[in-house]
Amino acid sequence: MLTLDPSDTPALQAWLVQEQALFASQHPQSAQLQSRSNRHFLFGVPMHWMRDWPMPHGLFVQQAQGAELRCADGHVYADFCLGDTGAMFGHSPPAVAQALTDQAAQGWTCMLPSQASADVGERLSQVFGLPQWQLALSASDANRFVLRWVRAITARSVVLVFDGCYHGAVDDTLVDRLKDGRVVDRPSVLGQVHSHAHSTRVVPFNDLPALAAALADNQVAAVLAEPALTNCGLVLPDPGFWQQAQALCQRHQTLLVLDETHTLSTACGGWAREHGLVPDVMVLGKAVAAGLPCAVYGFGDTVAQGMVNAKLLAPEGHSGIGTTLSANMLTMAVLQASLQHLHTPQTYAQMLVGAERLAQGLVEGFRRYGLPWSLTRLGARMELQFMAAPPRNAQDVRAADLNLLQPLLHLFMLNRGVVLTPFHCMMLVSPATSAQQIDQLLDVLEQFLATLAVQVRPPPPHRARNGAGLG
Repeated sequence: MLTLDPSDTPALQAWLVQEQALFASQHPQSAQLQSRSNRHFLFGVPMHWMRDWPMPHGLFVQQAQGAELRCADGHVYADFCLGDTGAMFGHSPPAVAQALTDQAAQGWTCMLPSQASADVGERLSQVFGLPQWQLALSASDANRFVLRWVRAITARSVVLVFDGCYHGAVDDTLVDRLKDGRVVDRPSVLGQVHSHAHSTRVVPFNDLPALAAALADNQVAAVLAEPALTNCGLVLPDPGFWQQAQALCQRHQTLLVLDETHTLSTACGGWAREHGLVPDVMVLGKAVAAGLPCAVYGFGDTVAQGMVNAKLLAPEGHSGIGTTLSANMLTMAVLQASLQHLHTPQTYAQMLVGAERLAQGLVEGFRRYGLPWSLTRLGARMELQFMAAPPRNAQDVRAADLNLLQPLLHLFMLNRGVVLTPFHCMMLVSPATSAQQIDQLLDVLEQFLATLAVQVRPPPPHRARNGAGLG
């Protein structure tokens, strides 16, 4: 079995330096654009997350089409990052691009409902199963708005999230759970004025006793959760976990809010619809409108009545919910086209066939090299885990961190034409992803594992992968 220990760090560091030098030599135009951007953008990029890649400087994109990127230096990449889920259905899907073009000639913002609104509401209900909806510009905004609504409805101030969760830039969720169970403000969060540790409870994922204890005093307005953790590493729920968790919420009059922004990859309608779970509120962002700035949140009639009552009882003035550009005409046209052409069983069938091909090839590659790694999958989304068994909570993922291995894998693949999500080892298959692109990823992974075997002792025997990418 191939294993790594601290004595391998210098060799891996030297390898990473080689890959960084290779990237720099292949991307002179991106280097020049980086130099120019450094003069006018913070950290040299228009949004500072764009620097969170293992390259020595940015990769500047010229074109994104289907499941393919072309950079300023003319290199073409098979894209398995897909805008960190935003382009889950592929870059610039033709039907959406056409809707964008058509609407742009007819206006895009007037703070009035467009004629597409009725159709969009009907389609949202048909696809995701909840009867009532509101729009925002991002899932972060949608989650913020939902937390205001649930606190107004329940007259409770406390919310609960799971350790390792991701709900965008929502202050209430940017807290950490220490090993002793205490909740503290996250030290990486900038400009924090108010402490949210007193109004947010954090429990480990898949821990029903901890959830029951946290809800026991009937002070929690809502549990805000992803159906599966997706940003600390992909962590799936235990069988039956959500049915029991929802029963606990109902027992304590706590609303269940599912953020399906990243779990839309599961199936048409998302994870909850696929598994027969009906949350009180659902939040969807990123890919819901094919990557255009848009998010939606849906809810049942009882929650809707609570929202109406809360609004009517409040004095006139700004509710703290909504923004001027939310549900603009351009967004509505794109959302309408996405719901009609992308959120369909046929689209997901294409994605899932490709995902199965990729998952099988990855697992067989680990076995050939005797690697104690596993793969966790959520429909078209999957994640390589540097551990023998899939994780059950965020702490399992943290314990398996192999430091240099992740950025090294990312940069090695990027230098050979394959893009992975920068924050972790996530791969996403779109309906535009071809069998050839999947084989390309598996071939590059084979090269990486062969090189890695030389870096550690002893190199294990293995057999070559065949042309089909399935070992």
